[in-house]
Amino acid sequence: MIEKLEKFLEWGGIKREIILLIISAIALLLSIFDINIQYIDMAWIAIVLCGIPIILEAVIGLITAFDIKADVLVSLALLASIFIGEYFAAGEVAFIMQLGALLEDLTVAKANAGIEKLVRLTPQVARLLKNNQEEMISAKDVQIDDVIRVLPGEMIPVDGVIISGETSINQAVMTGESLPVDKKTGDEVSSGTVNQFGTFDMRAVKVGEDSSIQRMIRLVQSANANKAKIVNIADRWATWVVIIALTAAILTWFVTGEILRSVTILVVFCPCSLVLATPTAIMAASGNATEHGFLIREGDALERLSSVSKITFDKTGTLTYGKPQVTLIKNLSDNYEDKELFKIAAAIESYSQHPLGKAIVSDYKKAYGEFQVSVENFQMSVGLGIKATVNNQTVLAGNKDMLYKENISLSKTVENDTQQYIQQGSTVIYIVINQGVSGYLVLTDTVRKESLSMIEKLHQLKVDAVLLTGDHQNAAKTIAKQLNIQELYAKCLPEDKLKIIDTYQKQKQEICMIGDGINDAPALKKANVGIAMGGIGSDIAVDAADIVLVHDEIQELPHLIALSKKMIRTIRFNLSFSMGLNFLAIILAMTGILNPVIGALVHNAGSVFVIINSALLLKWRGKEC
Repeated sequence: MIEKLEKFLEWGGIKREIILLIISAIALLLSIFDINIQYIDMAWIAIVLCGIPIILEAVIGLITAFDIKADVLVSLALLASIFIGEYFAAGEVAFIMQLGALLEDLTVAKANAGIEKLVRLTPQVARLLKNNQEEMISAKDVQIDDVIRVLPGEMIPVDGVIISGETSINQAVMTGESLPVDKKTGDEVSSGTVNQFGTFDMRAVKVGEDSSIQRMIRLVQSANANKAKIVNIADRWATWVVIIALTAAILTWFVTGEILRSVTILVVFCPCSLVLATPTAIMAASGNATEHGFLIREGDALERLSSVSKITFDKTGTLTYGKPQVTLIKNLSDNYEDKELFKIAAAIESYSQHPLGKAIVSDYKKAYGEFQVSVENFQMSVGLGIKATVNNQTVLAGNKDMLYKENISLSKTVENDTQQYIQQGSTVIYIVINQGVSGYLVLTDTVRKESLSMIEKLHQLKVDAVLLTGDHQNAAKTIAKQLNIQELYAKCLPEDKLKIIDTYQKQKQEICMIGDGINDAPALKKANVGIAMGGIGSDIAVDAADIVLVHDEIQELPHLIALSKKMIRTIRFNLSFSMGLNFLAIILAMTGILNPVIGALVHNAGSVFVIINSALLLKWRGKEC
């Protein structure tokens, strides 16, 4: 029987609620003007459509778990009003309560699809090498020690070790690193990462449930299971409210002998404004957040955000732009100017598909426009660099290992100068023309121009910033120093970020995580509040988050924090006002000044005030932001 009632209540969802509320509102209007059908008060339509679901919810809660919530008191008020023939009061109370429930439902998040997308991301096939023959098999059938071949552009099916070949691997899915990582024989590779260039053979080490991508799925699942929901304040107070209201009603009936006064007490103590206090403020604050580029996906996300003491930031794509830029052109030859050296580098890199090469070409075009240069005999050495003939000159562009391979010496002065950039997490590309080192380019994932002011405003709001990054220690320290971030953790894998957040939470600290990559998804789930970068962020990161920053404008983050705190203050004021009005009304009802209809109108006036006060959040803008 209980299961059938629950199915009835779930039928149709929010669309059903809206339709029933519209019909009920029309019926109540007709009742006000005393327009009836065959002497039946039209308020009965509102009682049936809005009141019965409330009564059923109360009955189910009492029977299954003896759970006394706000709907118990509402049900008592409904039944009492019907008993004395005050049908409009009963219908109006039911309508207000269902309206509050609808507002609350509209703030509830859509079901997350992050785990399903992670499952779809899992490699499906593998290229098995057996007896010098390639055979396509299901990735889940790969066994430990099997030899797998991976071609350029393919996703690595299992964890393993390269046994032949060289390449560059995009490891963003696991580490969040902004640049591909060069790999050679003996290096480890992870499932779910993408082979950028060279073909290589690998020996399977971890397969099936032990692989990196499967571990990521389990991390997201476990983090999601541990995130508690905030219980509605009205329901937390409901037990005491019910006891007080019933006690007052019974005592009044016992002392005065007038049941009308007792019913009036139940009606005025019906927690309409109490129920509306939280969802109306949340909806108004969510509307404000939307205007500032935030999509609130979880109904209670702003409530949780208001108590956050630390925000953990992923570096790449969050505090930085997430892509390398040419930050320095160093000319070491008298034969070329900086622009000419840059042009030669862009010319040779225009034939490369490496992200660093693309960045050099893009930055040159932004600075100087299109160019026409003759490039011939292009050759690429995976993990080292490129070589070609440019305007009849032999040009090399690559790292120090490529210079060593080509027997080109690097002066101690230049080596010392470039080492400082490498230690800061930058990449140095040496330009060699006709066997002479003519200069070098420095490429760096640059900090967003708004990051520093955003961090400073967070400090003003008593919120500390923490840097979590998959990059190495030097790169992390450089970014942290630029942004005045005191706490930082480098070389973080997804499970490391999860453990760090868990440690903070065990210290009773409320944590917000902001990130953009698939590797951030477990941390976004684990944190008290997860915020994903919507523009550059992966779908899986967005689905794992409670809030999405749609246009990646992180300078709005302090406004969101301040807004959440203002929303909580508004909710507390609404609740205090609602309870104060209810206690005043109950005194007037006990003395006989209020009857059920007038009592309903009084506490409805309180509901209207709560809605108006909450609506002020729509255009609120804090001075500190």
